[in-house]
Amino acid sequence: MLPIKFLQSLPTDIKVSDFDRILPTTFRVNTLKSDFETIKNKINFEYTLHNQAFITNHPLREIQKLDIYKNGKIYIQGLSSMIPPIVLDPKQNELILDICAAPGSKTSQMAALMQNTGQIIANDNSRIRIYKLEANLKNLGVTNTTIINTSGQTLWQKYPDYFDKSLVDIPCSMEGRFSTLDPKSYKNWSPTKVKELAQLQKFLLRSAFGCTKPGGTIVYSTCTLNTRENEQVIEWLLEKEPGRVELGSAQRINPSPTMEGFFVAKLRKL
Repeated sequence: MLPIKFLQSLPTDIKVSDFDRILPTTFRVNTLKSDFETIKNKINFEYTLHNQAFITNHPLREIQKLDIYKNGKIYIQGLSSMIPPIVLDPKQNELILDICAAPGSKTSQMAALMQNTGQIIANDNSRIRIYKLEANLKNLGVTNTTIINTSGQTLWQKYPDYFDKSLVDIPCSMEGRFSTLDPKSYKNWSPTKVKELAQLQKFLLRSAFGCTKPGGTIVYSTCTLNTRENEQVIEWLLEKEPGRVELGSAQRINPSPTMEGFFVAKLRKL
């Protein structure tokens, strides 16, 4: 059973039954190595499409045996997870920060959107996760990215007003991934953990704000649902930096049969 305090914290438009699902496998084409039509013609199992992302109930382990997967021509990634880079909209030759980059899902997606031009600084504070990030970017053919291993909370000191755009896809309590059919998905959740994460999220968001040029864009995203880690973090930054940042848009994505719950906010530094 889902934790009682979690259920009590849910926004009123989310039902308990929304968590009664196992998500299908979803993946995107890595346009640094292939294209949509080529991949489409190589797939011999059933799927549906969401824009140009593939949705399938074909066993994940079987997809991972395919050459198109092993060679980095497709990348397995949740549909909701694909949204923040699209909202950030990195352009060719821009300077981009990915402040919590590992394992590289969104870093590689942004590199593809930029056609391997410009520069992405991909940071993560975990040495172990950096290894996975390095391996993924190499396999996916990403060449415009510099990987660094440092605390994101102090990154503003090294890169003040430096980046055109910053992605703050943040560590969170992962409530959007909860499933009543998978007790492991929620067994580590607690109100204390949510409180601790919210504090970390504030510091990371403000650091990314400091790293971004005036006029630049910051996208904040989580795969969680509570307001403490989402709306309240955005409100905190607006209060801490009055007249220096404006909220463009914010959207919560509720859990569904094909998408994990997510939150995405777009900010502009003034």
